[in-house]
Amino acid sequence: MAAAQAKSSRFISGFGIQVLAAMVVGLGLGLLARNLGPAEGQAGYVLAETLHQVGAIFIQLLRTLVPPLVFTAIVASIANIAQMQNAARLVWRTLFWFAVTALIAVLIGIALGLILQPGLHTSVAAAAAKAPKTHGSWLDFLTGLVPGNILGLAASTKISDAGAATTSLSFNVLQIVVISLVAGVAALKVGEAGEAFLKFNASALAIVRKVLWWVIRLTPIGTIGLFGNAVAQYGWTTLGQLGAFTGAIYLGLALVLLVVYPTILALNGLNPVKFFQGAWPAIQLGFVSRSSVGTLPVTEAVTETSLGVPRAYAAFAVPFGATTKMDGCAAIYPAISAIFVAQFFGVHLGVSDYFLIVFVSVIGSAATAGLTGATVMLTLTLSTLGLPLEGAGLLLAIDPILDMGRTAVNVAGQALVPTIVSKREGILDLDIYNAARVPAEATLHAAE
Repeated sequence: MAAAQAKSSRFISGFGIQVLAAMVVGLGLGLLARNLGPAEGQAGYVLAETLHQVGAIFIQLLRTLVPPLVFTAIVASIANIAQMQNAARLVWRTLFWFAVTALIAVLIGIALGLILQPGLHTSVAAAAAKAPKTHGSWLDFLTGLVPGNILGLAASTKISDAGAATTSLSFNVLQIVVISLVAGVAALKVGEAGEAFLKFNASALAIVRKVLWWVIRLTPIGTIGLFGNAVAQYGWTTLGQLGAFTGAIYLGLALVLLVVYPTILALNGLNPVKFFQGAWPAIQLGFVSRSSVGTLPVTEAVTETSLGVPRAYAAFAVPFGATTKMDGCAAIYPAISAIFVAQFFGVHLGVSDYFLIVFVSVIGSAATAGLTGATVMLTLTLSTLGLPLEGAGLLLAIDPILDMGRTAVNVAGQALVPTIVSKREGILDLDIYNAARVPAEATLHAAE
């Protein structure tokens, strides 16, 4: 077991270098596709479409593993964490640090919005304002929390302009978390009758983790497709009209990622450099994939094998954080965006409105848990403040570019909080956390 974990750590440490190299390759291919012309019928279209398909297939593979991984890992964690005397305190401290870091992030967002005033320094046309199709609501918390079925699945049907109907299935991670917690607790409560189920679950978890490592090996290839497609499809020209807004968002993200998080780590006696060395593979994948849920398997892996968080606790905290811990999407972005919309439409915000922004950002992420996209959180903030929802339409053109940075910060926070809580509870494996990271060539020896 120790040898396997050591090999896992070697793989993850060099894995980040591979992802970085893949981003460079993806950037080059994306720029090539744009120069050749990515529109249908042009030479770059085939290259751009190939990049898109490669990235989409990789994310689909990761997302396919999320439901069985979350279910089996949480059920196993319930069986293990129940033996800990501080189980309840772990849960409450996790929620506490979720709220603390979200509060700091939203205050930074508000400060940047007021200082930089992005809504007064934009050339975007008012005609671009339109209400998005997906809205956030406080009632979404209840509907997202209560499972619609035992698998946490939901079906949606889209009708194209030609009248063709397409039905797709998706899963709600928050509902799977709830189902897993109930199943795990029930298995413990029934005593001997539940032992066979827990043994089967442990075997299933081992199998899922093995398949997961096979998919993680493909991450550099997936990164080329994801990053290359983003460059080919959006480029950087769309940032011109909203340059001040984009700058404010990325400045806020940088402050949280590179100042706030390192400060919290240092105050808790942890080396920030070691944290970023360990978590960097997941942060990189979050940046290129733009999906906290898609990155969840890698986030959980680095949290355990590189940061030293006990598996029993990480299996609960990381999936839960992937649905509710979003400092980028649910704190910095809606705060600056709400101020941008108010400034653009000439709406005065009072002190009470800023308190509402804080409240929505700290508490509201739970109301949008299980729903995708920062637009949902933004519309929840705008509707709570009474600002026009059409303001969200002003920002949709550059949302994919902003989403890269937002997701990277989300993922970093999802790894940070379990690390901090584990350190404060005295259960963090400091030998793993402080271990020297191995060279990139060690990635050739992945965990088996």
